Amino acid sequence: MSQSNAQALATPDYSGLVARVTTDPREIRQALELRYRVFAEDMGASVEGAENGIDKDRFDDICMHLIVKDNETDSVVAYSRILTNDLATRAGGFYSSTEFDLSNVLQPGKTYMEIGRTCVDPEFRSGAAIGYLWGFLAEYLEAHRIDYLMGCCSIPVADGYGLANAIMDHLRETSMTPEHMRAIPKIALPEMNTHLDGSKLVPSLLKAYLRIGVRICGEPYLDADFGVADAMILLRREDMNYRFLNRILRG
Repeated sequence: MSQSNAQALATPDYSGLVARVTTDPREIRQALELRYRVFAEDMGASVEGAENGIDKDRFDDICMHLIVKDNETDSVVAYSRILTNDLATRAGGFYSSTEFDLSNVLQPGKTYMEIGRTCVDPEFRSGAAIGYLWGFLAEYLEAHRIDYLMGCCSIPVADGYGLANAIMDHLRETSMTPEHMRAIPKIALPEMNTHLDGSKLVPSLLKAYLRIGVRICGEPYLDADFGVADAMILLRREDMNYRFLNRILRG
């Protein structure tokens, strides 16, 4: 996909939202507080920094902080942190490598951008905020000629693994990377038979990712601290679905 396709995402700011990387300590604090509300309060995850009402780990002092800001309320309504090859080197590796063996995913000579801790304020989950987030990511991939975007997307396991297994049954049939580009989870999701229809249970954030063009890199990692199964995602820059991105930006 050419750079002109990414530039076409620069739609008028009719919604009061803007996506950008911030280094402002106040905005970063707002982002970490949003992460705490989504992951700790809403999902019940055990997070570092909880005693201060934030979600913060060792990667946050090195990563880029991508926010979607609502200018009308001066609040951060969506977020994702970014690690590129050089930032990951400073951090001792990509965050995903704490959960997966990435030796089959990371190819010599290729550049990667990892997104993580992606979250959206409940009042902004109708589509626009995630559209702005991904609009920025698409432009960044093109501008810096980054080969792949990757990261983790969470699947709930609170029901005892049945829902997650049903979703994975569906994803294995429709959305996997080639076998030679699979990540190996360090703690695998326990397998179980289920009669649930996984196609109807895919979380909305993961569903949006799939429509944008991501693929799933194999079996998920069981994250006990967050109470989820993390699916490793991978997107080749050329496979970005700009038509879908433009639709949710305008919707």
